[in-house]
Parts: sequence; structure tokens; C-alpha cells
Amino acid sequence: MRIKNLRLNNFRNYAAEEFVFDEGVNVLYGRNAQGKTNCAEAVFYLCTGTSPRARKDRQLIRAGESCAHVGADIENRFGSVRVEADIRETGRELRVNGGKISRNADLLGNVNGVFFSPEELRLIQDGPDERRRFLNVSISQMSKSYYTALIRYNKILEQRNALLKDRDLSLVFETLPVWDEQLCRYGGELISRRAEFVQMLAPLAAEKHAFLTDGAETLEVRSDRREQTREEAEAALFAELSANYERDVRLGFTASGPHRDDLKITINGAEARVYGSQGQARTAALSLKLAEVDIFRAVAGEPPVLILDDVMSELDLARRRKLLAQIDGIQTILTCTHTEKVLFGKKVNKIRIVSGHIAR
Repeated sequence: MRIKNLRLNNFRNYAAEEFVFDEGVNVLYGRNAQGKTNCAEAVFYLCTGTSPRARKDRQLIRAGESCAHVGADIENRFGSVRVEADIRETGRELRVNGGKISRNADLLGNVNGVFFSPEELRLIQDGPDERRRFLNVSISQMSKSYYTALIRYNKILEQRNALLKDRDLSLVFETLPVWDEQLCRYGGELISRRAEFVQMLAPLAAEKHAFLTDGAETLEVRSDRREQTREEAEAALFAELSANYERDVRLGFTASGPHRDDLKITINGAEARVYGSQGQARTAALSLKLAEVDIFRAVAGEPPVLILDDVMSELDLARRRKLLAQIDGIQTILTCTHTEKVLFGKKVNKIRIVSGHIAR
């Protein structure tokens, strides 16, 4: 899987530019605040339909303009595909091979991407939301049914939470089982799919971490739920919700379910979020992302596009070399300020960015 070219019009600080990428390592380099990360962001937007940085799509539109365009020609194991997005203040239009698609689910899988930046420390250091986001983004790219279940689960959860705030308690207790039946149908898929993913992720992440640290540290990743089939997860979730009606009514929201799940991440047996140093957290997050690449390779039959935004400057010399050894055979888009300082003579496609333009 690789991106052959990327076209940006009025995207962030780009007026109009086209990037041509090699199948190996592509290095976007230049001084800070020139637009390197904006290009990396655009690639991931075409992979997932969401930005890893912006909360709202309109933030992606160049100042003073009303519409942004992002497009790419891609080769995957099924052939060639063109993916495009027109982003407007009022919404967006997604197209695959020229045909308009109405659902983000239809975008997923055309090109898979794994994104890593210094901000990914949140995956280790922040609360459960960040780790659920990691699971959701990764699994959704591999499974449209998971993405659909996630969207439907969240909509039903919103309606259930609205019901819990109703002061007509007889109506609440009478109606909750109806919502819960639907909630558990989709929640069961989320729980079982996440369990399968974590079962693959845990040994791979441990292996990557041991490699990056020369065996000095042991990384352990596990779910805070026991492994269950979809049917078991549905039944257990329904029982859990039913047993806590009074608590949820008192709180005014649903206090249990896959929307509250978390990953437990430890380094040498100690909780990484609490006891891990900045460097340990960075290496642990990178290990998870490299493990994610291997999962894509196994499940999708080909590696994803790996996007590394300003990662090298945060790693010591030994770990830079180890990271470069891990990305052989993977199309990589890497941003940095000085190529010579991080790549050690490795043959790469170098693209210099100056003020939202390719310096040719």
C-alpha cells in the first residue's frame, strides 16, 4: 500500500501544491512552522476522514478561503484508487474514484495509516479517552462493521443519557431495557473486537519495546475487561447495565460500558501513566504504533502508510537507528528539520518545505 501523490489546495498554509512520494522513506524537511506537519495531517485525513490535530474540519481551510481540497492517488493490493475530499465551512464531500460517498465508513480501508507525533505521549500519559481513541481509529480502518457499530453505539448512548435525566422515573425505568437491548447489540461488537485487537497488540508491542530498549524494559499492555465473545459481551453488558439503573439515574449518565473502557499499560510492572518518565512514555507509545503497523500488515495483507511527525528529534541516537531498522519495506512519510542529522545516509526521497511550498 502506498500513496503515489498528494494534492493540496487551500489546505492549512498550502495554496496549491502536489507531492510525489516514493514507496520507501519520504522526508519532509525544513524549518519549523513551514507546513511539514500540515502535509502529514492531510495524508492521515485521507486515511481516516478525521484530523489527528483539528477538532473541526473548517480549521483545515486556509485563512481567507472558503474551501480546501485534499486528494491522492493510491496503490493498494486491489489496484489503483483515487481518494478526494472537498472541505467547506458548511460540510465536506468525499469521493472515491470520482464517485461521491455519503458515509465515512466507505472511505476507510482505501489507504490505511498509522500516525505518530510527539503529542502521542497522550496515549500513555493522559486518561482513558486517548487509549480508546487509539483503539477506535486503528480498528475502524480494518473493520467497517466496527466503525458502524461505534457510530450507532454512541448515538444510542446519547439517547440513553438524555433519558436518564428525565424526572419521570416510571418512564425511565420502563424504557431503559428497550435502549439497553440496542446498546448491547453494538456494545458487544466493540468489546469483542477490541479484545481481539489487544490480544494481537500486546505481544507485538512488548517485542517492539524490548527491541527499542535493548531488553532493558518490559512493556505490558492489557485490557481492563476479560476476553469475551460477542455473545458473552452482549449478555454481560446487559446484566451490568440492568444492575445499575438506580446509580445511572442518580448520576444522570451511563457509568459503565465500552465507552468507559481502558487499556492498562505498565513498564517493568509499574503503571506507565503514573510512574513512567517522559522518555519511557515516548518509547512505549512508539512501540504501540509499530505494533499497530504489524497488525495492519497481518489483517489487511499489506503494511499501512506510516506517518512520523517530528519523531526523530525526540529520540536518542540509538533509538533513531533502531526505528529506521523497523520501517524498511514500509512507505513512510517523516517530518524533521535536518535530514542529515537523523537519517545517517539512508537513501530517501527528500522534499524541502518553505512557507507552504515545495522548494524545487
